[in-house]
Amino acid sequence: MSSLKEEELKNILPKDGPTVKEVKKYLEKYNDEFIVIKCGGSVLVDSKLFKIFIEDVAVLKKLGFNPIVIHGGGKRINNKLGELNIKSDFINGLRVTDKNTINIVEDVLIEFNKEIVNALTDQSCETRRITSKEYNIITVKPESDKLGFVGTPTHIKTNVLKEIIKVNEVPVVAPLGLDENNQTFNINADTVAGSVAKELKARRLMIISDVEGVLDSEKKLIPEINSKKANELIDQEVISGGMIPKIKNCLDVASNGVKAVVIIDGRKNHSLLFELLSDKGSGTLIRE
Repeated sequence: MSSLKEEELKNILPKDGPTVKEVKKYLEKYNDEFIVIKCGGSVLVDSKLFKIFIEDVAVLKKLGFNPIVIHGGGKRINNKLGELNIKSDFINGLRVTDKNTINIVEDVLIEFNKEIVNALTDQSCETRRITSKEYNIITVKPESDKLGFVGTPTHIKTNVLKEIIKVNEVPVVAPLGLDENNQTFNINADTVAGSVAKELKARRLMIISDVEGVLDSEKKLIPEINSKKANELIDQEVISGGMIPKIKNCLDVASNGVKAVVIIDGRKNHSLLFELLSDKGSGTLIRE
């Protein structure tokens, strides 16, 4: 991986990203390691942010990294259900998904998966679609009776992911899985990303969102946090609401073989590259 010459690096890296000098320092660090990238929120809906995200993933691939992309799609699903006048109920942040809704959710996510794959292909980045219909890698069980077709992963076919990476393609994974009867289930994308990262013992799980990271009581970014500190902040209600399950998922991942999890702000220019390839980082790093 480090065989890239300075001139080649200049051609690969965006002008407004980390410098060649910084990047060279970090290339060795992640040699042949898996980087699981979960993207959600407005980054997937805002065309400018989406474009930067796609470029960053393509850059990582060209630098010789092994990125694995897991995407959400909640906002798109909301829009589609809204068009069809279907009201959604949520329990602890998870959408109650009945027989009718799961078919719509599946269609939206498969269509979206195709868009992400096409966008990466346009950046000369070879990819592979992973959905409930193609190369499904996730076996699930129902999360709870109340939620309907919402699943929890019970098995991830990591051998399929490794084969895809071996032929130099980027797996793009939709948050869908199948139970033993081949019924499709919707899965929280953070949960999918966490399961994949743990099974692969990935070097990093990057969660790209439209928040700055974890903030302290003065609303300042906390650059690094461990489980002890995170639990204190939850007790003090500094970390609250939807951030609690996100952080708990991150802590679970960090204590199960993944060196670190990072929550980064996808609204910042090239935040993914700055987090992995520069000294300053761009979010909150969560370690065990």
